[in-house]
Amino acid sequence: MRRRHFHAFAPICPVCASAGRGEQPLRLAAVHDAVDDDVRAGILHCSEPGCRHEYPIIDGIPLIVPDLRRLLAERGVELLLREDLDADLESLIGDALGPDSWFDAARQVVSTYAWDGYADLDPAEAPPSAAGPVPGAARRCLDRLLALGAPQRVTRVLDLGCGAGRTSFDLAARYADGLVLGVDLHLGLLRLARRAAGGRVAYPRRRIGIVYDQRRFPVALPGAERVDFWACDALALPLTAATADLAAALNLLDCVADPPRLLAGLAAVVRPGGRVLLATPYDWSTRATPLETWIGGHSQRGDHAGGGEAFLRTLLGGAHPRAAADLALLAEEPDFPWQTRLHERSAVAYRTHLLALARGVG
Repeated sequence: MRRRHFHAFAPICPVCASAGRGEQPLRLAAVHDAVDDDVRAGILHCSEPGCRHEYPIIDGIPLIVPDLRRLLAERGVELLLREDLDADLESLIGDALGPDSWFDAARQVVSTYAWDGYADLDPAEAPPSAAGPVPGAARRCLDRLLALGAPQRVTRVLDLGCGAGRTSFDLAARYADGLVLGVDLHLGLLRLARRAAGGRVAYPRRRIGIVYDQRRFPVALPGAERVDFWACDALALPLTAATADLAAALNLLDCVADPPRLLAGLAAVVRPGGRVLLATPYDWSTRATPLETWIGGHSQRGDHAGGGEAFLRTLLGGAHPRAAADLALLAEEPDFPWQTRLHERSAVAYRTHLLALARGVG
């Protein structure tokens, strides 16, 4: 955790916020390991005497979530994944644990996101085939969104659902005066993003089945010194209102438990006149989002016949009871291509809905 980002984004206690106790600032109570501006290990405390919740900083990542026990129960094992295993030894462990293990599930996610984010910088990566996916889908999506409705000048940027972090670095490169905060709940991906900020990418690239190739290569990412990564819940951001000038949320809306709540949170965290950049393929999963909160994709008997696009527009300054009244649609593109690589013979192709939004001034 960079101290510069800690002071600029001034996190608050998400437990106090959810309990209605107001915006109670967090303080850096203990530093166990630090290099210059970067706190590698430490503890954050809530400043409210009646709360005093603690939030650990592990491998440079502050875990600022309302339910720390749940996050660690679901994802704490990702903190134990090692980079120093020999490729053959890691392969043997993967074979022993099998294709349905937590180990392989974690490797698959990291492989997919790391490949899309950094394969273009990998000297061992073969040129993509004519029929296969091309790395950088998230970056191309971000570029198009910025063209649709980006502000000219920003000082604080949020990249929600940042994954492996390459879009966070792109935002830092675009806004030379801006601090960028990448937010995600996947601890393995956040660790990879932190390593990339330090000049090195290392990840297991899935070839097929449970066969992986270790990829390790140096990177030099412009603006990396102005990027930090925190583990936070996008539905309970530990930030005060109007913190950011720009917030991006690429393929996140269909990965949270309550999409209208995410929209309301984005409207609150961005300053008046600021921008929100959204991308969603409406690829819902009941593991992430209950059917009742889907934006389209069900109830063909409803007003929008199951269509997500029209329903989403009613949630943007519309008459819907849960509309984010402060968000206005600037521009959109309904069918932007996005391909996700799974392995050498498998990819998923999406038609992603892009929306550039502005928060009202009044």
